[in-house]
Amino acid sequence: MSHPVSPASELSAARFDILGIGNAIVDVVAPTGDDFLSRHDMRKGGMALISAEQAEALYRAMPPGQESSGGSAANTCAVAAALGARVAFLGKVAEDQLGAVFRHDITAAGVHFPTAPLQGQAPTARCLIAVTPDGQRTMNTYLGACVSFGGTDLDESLVADSAVTYLEGYLFDPPLAQEAFHRAAKVAHDAGRLVALSLSDAFCVDRHRAAFRDLVRDHIDILFANEAEICSLYEENEFEQAVRHAGADVALAALTRSEAGSIVLRGAERVEVAAAPVQVVDTTGAGDAYAAGFLAAYAAGRGLRACGQLGSQAAAAAIAQYGARPRADLSAMMAAIQE
Repeated sequence: MSHPVSPASELSAARFDILGIGNAIVDVVAPTGDDFLSRHDMRKGGMALISAEQAEALYRAMPPGQESSGGSAANTCAVAAALGARVAFLGKVAEDQLGAVFRHDITAAGVHFPTAPLQGQAPTARCLIAVTPDGQRTMNTYLGACVSFGGTDLDESLVADSAVTYLEGYLFDPPLAQEAFHRAAKVAHDAGRLVALSLSDAFCVDRHRAAFRDLVRDHIDILFANEAEICSLYEENEFEQAVRHAGADVALAALTRSEAGSIVLRGAERVEVAAAPVQVVDTTGAGDAYAAGFLAAYAAGRGLRACGQLGSQAAAAAIAQYGARPRADLSAMMAAIQE
Protein backbone atom coordinates (compact mmCIF):
# COMPACT_ATOMS: atom_id res chain seq x y z
CA MET A 1 0.00 0.00 0.00
CA SER A 2 1.32 3.43 -0.99
CA HIS A 3 1.24 6.47 1.26
CA PRO A 4 0.50 9.84 -0.35
CA VAL A 5 2.25 12.95 0.84
CA SER A 6 0.67 16.37 0.74
CA PRO A 7 1.06 17.62 -2.84
CA ALA A 8 1.46 21.17 -1.57
CA SER A 9 5.09 20.38 -0.75
CA GLU A 10 5.64 18.90 -4.21
CA LEU A 11 3.98 21.36 -6.56
CA SER A 12 6.76 23.93 -6.61
CA ALA A 13 9.01 21.27 -8.13
CA ALA A 14 6.38 19.72 -10.43
CA ARG A 15 5.78 21.07 -13.92
CA PHE A 16 2.25 19.62 -14.01
CA ASP A 17 -0.36 19.01 -11.32
CA ILE A 18 -1.96 16.10 -13.20
CA LEU A 19 -0.79 13.78 -15.95
CA GLY A 20 -3.57 11.65 -17.42
CA ILE A 21 -2.83 8.38 -19.23
CA GLY A 22 -5.72 6.81 -21.11
CA ASN A 23 -7.61 6.15 -24.31
CA ALA A 24 -7.56 8.99 -26.84
CA ILE A 25 -11.04 8.86 -28.36
CA VAL A 26 -13.24 11.16 -30.40
CA ASP A 27 -16.70 11.23 -28.82
CA VAL A 28 -19.87 11.44 -30.91
CA VAL A 29 -22.82 12.25 -28.61
CA ALA A 30 -26.38 12.25 -29.98
CA PRO A 31 -29.88 12.22 -28.44
CA THR A 32 -31.91 9.09 -29.23
CA GLY A 33 -34.99 7.27 -28.02
CA ASP A 34 -35.13 3.91 -26.27
CA ASP A 35 -36.32 2.42 -29.56
CA PHE A 36 -32.96 3.26 -31.13
CA LEU A 37 -31.23 1.18 -28.43
CA SER A 38 -33.59 -1.72 -29.06
CA ARG A 39 -33.09 -1.65 -32.83
CA HIS A 40 -29.32 -1.81 -32.40
CA ASP A 41 -29.33 -4.36 -29.56
CA MET A 42 -27.71 -2.02 -27.00
CA ARG A 43 -27.78 -2.52 -23.24
CA LYS A 44 -28.96 0.78 -21.82
CA GLY A 45 -26.35 2.56 -19.73
CA GLY A 46 -23.57 0.17 -20.73
CA MET A 47 -20.40 0.28 -22.81
CA ALA A 48 -19.70 -2.18 -25.62
CA LEU A 49 -16.59 -2.59 -27.72
CA ILE A 50 -17.36 -2.73 -31.44
CA SER A 51 -15.47 -3.35 -34.68
CA ALA A 52 -14.52 -0.76 -37.27
CA GLU A 53 -17.36 -1.98 -39.53
CA GLN A 54 -19.91 -1.75 -36.70
CA ALA A 55 -18.67 1.73 -35.85
CA GLU A 56 -19.17 2.93 -39.41
CA ALA A 57 -22.69 1.45 -39.62
CA LEU A 58 -23.75 2.85 -36.24
CA TYR A 59 -22.30 6.27 -37.03
CA ARG A 60 -24.42 6.40 -40.21
CA ALA A 61 -27.55 5.39 -38.27
CA MET A 62 -27.18 7.92 -35.45
CA PRO A 63 -28.94 11.29 -35.59
CA PRO A 64 -26.78 14.43 -35.76
CA GLY A 65 -24.64 14.90 -32.67
CA GLN A 66 -21.66 16.67 -31.16
CA GLU A 67 -18.13 15.55 -32.00
CA SER A 68 -15.20 16.34 -29.72
CA SER A 69 -12.06 14.81 -28.27
CA GLY A 70 -12.92 12.40 -25.49
CA GLY A 71 -11.90 9.33 -23.56
CA SER A 72 -12.27 9.09 -19.80
CA ALA A 73 -8.85 10.35 -18.65
CA ALA A 74 -8.73 12.91 -21.45
CA ASN A 75 -12.07 14.29 -20.25
CA THR A 76 -10.73 14.47 -16.71
CA CYS A 77 -7.68 16.33 -17.97
CA ALA A 78 -9.73 18.86 -19.95
CA VAL A 79 -12.04 19.61 -17.01
CA ALA A 80 -9.13 19.88 -14.58
CA ALA A 81 -7.44 22.36 -16.91
CA ALA A 82 -10.66 24.40 -17.03
CA LEU A 83 -10.56 24.48 -13.22
CA GLY A 84 -7.08 25.99 -13.32
CA ALA A 85 -4.85 22.92 -12.89
CA ARG A 86 -1.69 22.41 -14.92
CA VAL A 87 -2.39 19.28 -16.94
CA ALA A 88 -0.78 16.92 -19.47
CA PHE A 89 -2.11 13.81 -21.24
CA LEU A 90 -0.62 10.71 -22.87
CA GLY A 91 -2.72 8.63 -25.26
CA LYS A 92 -2.53 7.31 -28.82
CA VAL A 93 -4.31 8.69 -31.90
CA ALA A 94 -3.68 7.94 -35.56
CA GLU A 95 -2.37 10.37 -38.13
CA ASP A 96 -5.83 10.93 -39.61
CA GLN A 97 -8.69 13.44 -39.55
CA LEU A 98 -10.15 12.32 -36.22
CA GLY A 99 -6.67 12.24 -34.73
CA ALA A 100 -6.25 15.88 -35.76
CA VAL A 101 -9.64 16.69 -34.19
CA PHE A 102 -8.56 15.10 -30.92
CA ARG A 103 -5.19 16.86 -30.84
CA HIS A 104 -6.74 20.24 -31.63
CA ASP A 105 -9.51 19.92 -29.03
CA ILE A 106 -7.41 18.74 -26.11
CA THR A 107 -4.66 21.26 -26.82
CA ALA A 108 -7.21 24.06 -27.08
CA ALA A 109 -8.51 22.98 -23.66
CA GLY A 110 -5.10 23.83 -22.22
CA VAL A 111 -3.75 20.28 -21.95
CA HIS A 112 -0.19 19.41 -23.00
CA PHE A 113 -0.38 16.43 -25.41
CA PRO A 114 3.04 15.26 -26.67
CA THR A 115 2.27 11.67 -27.81
CA ALA A 116 3.33 11.02 -31.40
CA PRO A 117 0.53 9.78 -33.74
CA LEU A 118 0.30 6.21 -35.01
CA GLN A 119 1.08 6.02 -38.72
CA GLY A 120 -0.24 3.60 -41.34
CA GLN A 121 -2.14 1.30 -38.97
CA ALA A 122 -5.48 1.43 -37.11
CA PRO A 123 -7.50 4.68 -37.29
CA THR A 124 -8.23 6.95 -34.35
CA ALA A 125 -10.69 5.54 -31.82
CA ARG A 126 -14.23 6.83 -31.55
CA CYS A 127 -17.02 6.41 -28.99
CA LEU A 128 -20.59 6.62 -30.26
CA ILE A 129 -22.83 7.70 -27.37
CA ALA A 130 -26.62 7.46 -27.51
CA VAL A 131 -28.33 9.61 -24.86
CA THR A 132 -31.95 8.75 -24.03
CA PRO A 133 -34.47 11.27 -22.62
CA ASP A 134 -33.79 10.09 -19.03
CA GLY A 135 -30.16 11.23 -19.37
CA GLN A 136 -28.69 7.72 -19.53
CA ARG A 137 -25.77 7.27 -21.92
CA THR A 138 -25.12 4.08 -23.85
CA MET A 139 -21.64 3.86 -25.32
CA ASN A 140 -20.31 1.89 -28.28
CA THR A 141 -16.55 2.17 -28.60
CA TYR A 142 -14.14 1.32 -31.39
CA LEU A 143 -10.68 1.49 -29.81
CA GLY A 144 -8.60 1.66 -33.00
CA ALA A 145 -5.22 3.28 -32.38
CA CYS A 146 -5.77 3.31 -28.60
CA VAL A 147 -4.71 -0.30 -28.15
CA SER A 148 -1.23 0.42 -29.50
CA PHE A 149 -0.31 2.58 -26.49
CA GLY A 150 2.59 1.00 -24.65
CA GLY A 151 5.89 1.55 -22.92
CA THR A 152 7.47 3.38 -25.85
CA ASP A 153 4.73 6.02 -25.58
CA LEU A 154 5.34 6.55 -21.87
CA ASP A 155 7.17 9.84 -21.40
CA GLU A 156 8.98 8.99 -18.17
CA SER A 157 10.33 12.51 -17.69
CA LEU A 158 6.76 13.81 -17.88
CA VAL A 159 5.61 11.26 -15.28
CA ALA A 160 8.43 12.30 -12.96
CA ASP A 161 7.52 15.95 -13.47
CA SER A 162 3.81 15.57 -12.60
CA ALA A 163 2.49 15.71 -9.03
CA VAL A 164 -0.21 13.07 -9.76
CA THR A 165 -0.25 10.54 -12.59
CA TYR A 166 -3.87 9.54 -13.24
CA LEU A 167 -4.48 6.16 -14.89
CA GLU A 168 -7.68 5.25 -16.75
CA GLY A 169 -9.08 1.78 -16.08
CA TYR A 170 -10.53 1.53 -19.60
CA LEU A 171 -6.97 1.43 -20.97
CA PHE A 172 -6.16 -1.64 -18.87
CA ASP A 173 -7.33 -4.17 -21.49
CA PRO A 174 -4.25 -4.29 -23.78
CA PRO A 175 -1.18 -6.03 -22.25
CA LEU A 176 1.09 -3.25 -23.51
CA ALA A 177 -0.93 -0.69 -21.56
CA GLN A 178 -0.82 -2.79 -18.39
CA GLU A 179 2.95 -2.81 -18.63
CA ALA A 180 2.93 0.95 -19.18
CA PHE A 181 0.76 1.42 -16.07
CA HIS A 182 3.16 -0.50 -13.86
CA ARG A 183 6.15 1.33 -15.31
CA ALA A 184 4.44 4.72 -14.85
CA ALA A 185 3.69 3.89 -11.21
CA LYS A 186 7.32 2.96 -10.55
CA VAL A 187 8.65 6.11 -12.22
CA ALA A 188 6.16 8.30 -10.32
CA HIS A 189 6.95 6.78 -6.94
CA ASP A 190 10.70 6.86 -7.56
CA ALA A 191 10.28 10.61 -8.16
CA GLY A 192 8.23 11.04 -4.97
CA ARG A 193 4.99 11.59 -6.90
CA LEU A 194 1.51 10.11 -6.53
CA VAL A 195 -0.43 7.64 -8.67
CA ALA A 196 -4.23 7.73 -9.05
CA LEU A 197 -6.49 5.21 -10.78
CA SER A 198 -10.07 5.33 -12.01
CA LEU A 199 -11.66 1.87 -12.22
CA SER A 200 -13.78 3.27 -15.10
CA ASP A 201 -16.34 0.47 -15.54
CA ALA A 202 -17.58 -2.52 -13.54
CA PHE A 203 -17.39 -4.78 -16.59
CA CYS A 204 -13.78 -3.72 -17.14
CA VAL A 205 -13.10 -4.67 -13.52
CA ASP A 206 -14.83 -8.03 -14.05
CA ARG A 207 -12.44 -8.85 -16.90
CA HIS A 208 -9.27 -8.05 -14.95
CA ARG A 209 -10.23 -8.31 -11.27
CA ALA A 210 -7.11 -10.03 -10.00
CA ALA A 211 -4.78 -7.74 -11.94
CA PHE A 212 -6.69 -4.66 -10.80
CA ARG A 213 -6.52 -5.78 -7.17
CA ASP A 214 -2.77 -6.21 -7.42
CA LEU A 215 -2.39 -2.82 -9.08
CA VAL A 216 -4.56 -1.08 -6.50
CA ARG A 217 -2.93 -2.70 -3.49
CA ASP A 218 0.69 -2.36 -4.62
CA HIS A 219 0.85 0.78 -6.76
CA ILE A 220 -2.11 3.14 -6.27
CA ASP A 221 -2.23 6.10 -3.86
CA ILE A 222 -5.61 7.59 -4.87
CA LEU A 223 -8.51 5.41 -6.06
CA PHE A 224 -11.64 6.62 -7.86
CA ALA A 225 -14.62 4.29 -8.29
CA ASN A 226 -18.39 4.30 -8.29
CA GLU A 227 -20.49 1.90 -6.23
CA ALA A 228 -20.78 -0.79 -8.90
CA GLU A 229 -17.05 -0.68 -9.67
CA ILE A 230 -15.83 -0.91 -6.09
CA CYS A 231 -18.26 -3.72 -5.29
CA SER A 232 -17.10 -5.58 -8.39
CA LEU A 233 -13.43 -5.12 -7.47
CA TYR A 234 -13.90 -6.72 -4.06
CA GLU A 235 -16.75 -9.07 -5.03
CA GLU A 236 -19.01 -7.63 -2.36
CA ASN A 237 -22.76 -7.13 -2.56
CA GLU A 238 -22.76 -4.52 0.21
CA PHE A 239 -21.19 -1.14 -0.53
CA GLU A 240 -19.91 -0.63 3.02
CA GLN A 241 -18.01 -3.91 2.90
CA ALA A 242 -16.31 -2.79 -0.31
CA VAL A 243 -15.56 0.58 1.31
CA ARG A 244 -13.67 -1.17 4.11
CA HIS A 245 -11.57 -3.12 1.60
CA ALA A 246 -10.71 0.06 -0.29
CA GLY A 247 -9.72 1.83 2.92
CA ALA A 248 -7.32 -1.00 3.70
CA ASP A 249 -5.75 -1.11 0.22
CA VAL A 250 -5.17 2.56 -0.63
CA ALA A 251 -4.25 5.65 1.33
CA LEU A 252 -6.99 7.77 -0.27
CA ALA A 253 -10.23 6.70 -1.95
CA ALA A 254 -13.04 8.76 -3.48
CA LEU A 255 -16.13 6.60 -4.02
CA THR A 256 -19.16 8.03 -5.81
CA ARG A 257 -22.82 7.00 -5.53
CA SER A 258 -24.62 9.18 -8.12
CA GLU A 259 -27.38 11.22 -6.43
CA ALA A 260 -26.29 9.86 -3.02
CA GLY A 261 -23.05 11.85 -3.27
CA SER A 262 -19.59 10.52 -2.50
CA ILE A 263 -17.47 9.15 0.32
CA VAL A 264 -13.83 10.17 0.72
CA LEU A 265 -11.56 7.97 2.84
CA ARG A 266 -8.07 8.62 4.16
CA GLY A 267 -7.01 6.30 6.95
CA ALA A 268 -9.50 6.67 9.80
CA GLU A 269 -10.87 9.89 8.28
CA ARG A 270 -14.16 9.56 6.40
CA VAL A 271 -15.91 12.49 4.72
CA GLU A 272 -19.38 12.21 3.20
CA VAL A 273 -20.12 14.76 0.48
CA ALA A 274 -23.60 15.49 -0.89
CA ALA A 275 -24.20 15.48 -4.62
CA ALA A 276 -24.61 18.94 -6.09
CA PRO A 277 -28.23 19.65 -7.13
CA VAL A 278 -28.69 19.43 -10.89
CA GLN A 279 -31.26 18.73 -13.60
CA VAL A 280 -29.77 15.69 -15.34
CA VAL A 281 -29.52 15.95 -19.13
CA ASP A 282 -26.73 13.49 -19.95
CA THR A 283 -24.72 11.45 -17.46
CA THR A 284 -21.77 11.11 -19.86
CA GLY A 285 -18.54 12.04 -18.11
CA ALA A 286 -19.91 12.48 -14.59
CA GLY A 287 -17.19 10.32 -13.03
CA ASP A 288 -14.51 11.91 -15.21
CA ALA A 289 -15.52 15.40 -14.10
CA TYR A 290 -15.70 14.34 -10.45
CA ALA A 291 -12.11 13.07 -10.62
CA ALA A 292 -11.06 16.32 -12.30
CA GLY A 293 -12.56 18.47 -9.58
CA PHE A 294 -11.19 16.27 -6.82
CA LEU A 295 -7.67 16.19 -8.21
CA ALA A 296 -7.60 19.89 -9.04
CA ALA A 297 -8.53 20.72 -5.45
CA TYR A 298 -6.12 18.11 -4.04
CA ALA A 299 -3.25 19.46 -6.12
CA ALA A 300 -4.06 22.92 -4.82
CA GLY A 301 -3.65 21.65 -1.25
CA ARG A 302 -7.33 21.79 -0.31
CA GLY A 303 -8.91 19.58 2.37
CA LEU A 304 -10.78 16.36 1.65
CA ARG A 305 -14.23 17.92 1.94
CA ALA A 306 -13.26 20.67 -0.49
CA CYS A 307 -11.91 18.02 -2.88
CA GLY A 308 -15.18 16.09 -2.77
CA GLN A 309 -17.24 19.26 -3.12
CA LEU A 310 -15.34 20.43 -6.17
CA GLY A 311 -15.68 16.95 -7.64
CA SER A 312 -19.45 17.07 -7.11
CA GLN A 313 -19.74 20.56 -8.57
CA ALA A 314 -17.74 19.61 -11.65
CA ALA A 315 -19.81 16.44 -12.13
CA ALA A 316 -23.02 18.47 -11.88
CA ALA A 317 -21.75 20.87 -14.54
CA ALA A 318 -21.02 17.91 -16.83
CA ILE A 319 -24.39 16.17 -16.51
CA ALA A 320 -26.42 19.36 -16.90
CA GLN A 321 -25.66 19.35 -20.65
CA TYR A 322 -24.95 17.01 -23.55
CA GLY A 323 -21.33 15.88 -23.74
CA ALA A 324 -18.69 15.02 -21.17
CA ARG A 325 -16.94 18.38 -20.88
CA PRO A 326 -18.80 21.29 -19.28
CA ARG A 327 -19.13 24.30 -21.52
CA ALA A 328 -19.85 26.53 -18.53
CA ASP A 329 -17.07 28.74 -17.16
CA LEU A 330 -15.47 26.71 -14.37
CA SER A 331 -12.79 29.23 -13.44
CA ALA A 332 -14.62 30.54 -10.36
CA MET A 333 -15.63 27.11 -9.09
CA MET A 334 -12.45 26.46 -7.11
CA ALA A 335 -12.69 29.76 -5.22
CA ALA A 336 -16.33 29.11 -4.32
CA ILE A 337 -15.62 25.76 -2.67
CA GLN A 338 -15.26 25.94 1.10
CA GLU A 339 -12.80 23.87 3.11
